[in-house]
Amino acid sequence: MRSAYTRTQISELARRSLVRTARQPAQVIPAITFPLFLFAINAAGLDSAAELPGFPAPDYLTWIIAVPFMQAGLFAVAGLGADLARDIETGFLDRLALTPLSRTGLVSGQMAGTIALGLVQGVIFLAIGLAAGATFDTGVAGVVVLLALEVAIVFAFGLIGITAAFRFGNGEAVQGLFPLLFVFLFLSTMALPADLIENGWFRAIAEHNPISFIFNGIRSLFYGGWDAAALVEAFGVAAIISAIFLPLAVRALNARVVRT
Repeated sequence: MRSAYTRTQISELARRSLVRTARQPAQVIPAITFPLFLFAINAAGLDSAAELPGFPAPDYLTWIIAVPFMQAGLFAVAGLGADLARDIETGFLDRLALTPLSRTGLVSGQMAGTIALGLVQGVIFLAIGLAAGATFDTGVAGVVVLLALEVAIVFAFGLIGITAAFRFGNGEAVQGLFPLLFVFLFLSTMALPADLIENGWFRAIAEHNPISFIFNGIRSLFYGGWDAAALVEAFGVAAIISAIFLPLAVRALNARVVRT
């Protein structure tokens, strides 16, 4: 009986999250258009990088198409964190905490809208990338794996946003994480493979940056055929981020509200 009640509450939270996301075009549209805008600028302005000796992708467009998929995770931090911060500011979270819903269920129920948006982003990014001329060597199965990886990325980074919202309690503080995470994006293999980065400290950071491992997994689906090691590393990084931030989110929630 208790488990059925918990499932009902989580499903209601998930439904609310889906509806809230669908009703916020000011949040959804930038999450789709901004990554595509950056993709177009990089693909046009850095296409000559593909002529460098040892460049692994068949063309620069196929290389840089991985960036929008990664940026979806960054928008999950800002969007989900800001939504949850509003729930805190309006008192909805305090009322929800009075119910017997588990803390983990409360956190996971908030993710449905963000995950749905991540799937929409993934489909749109892939469609536009292929229409622009990117290669995709892994076929239909690769599309399924790519979308699964996109969900894993959005879930992992969404937990960062939830943790920040519980910790700071306001949307402005959560939004402040976006530029910081963008620094990690640029200090990765976003623009070039690590072995073609001439600056020593930059190359060292890019080689060990967890975001670079995610990029490797995404790119392995676009060219070169299946690379199990790259995919395991990409899913592994997403899983590690989730394993770290899910308990941190629950702990931050416990610190903010007390069940009465």
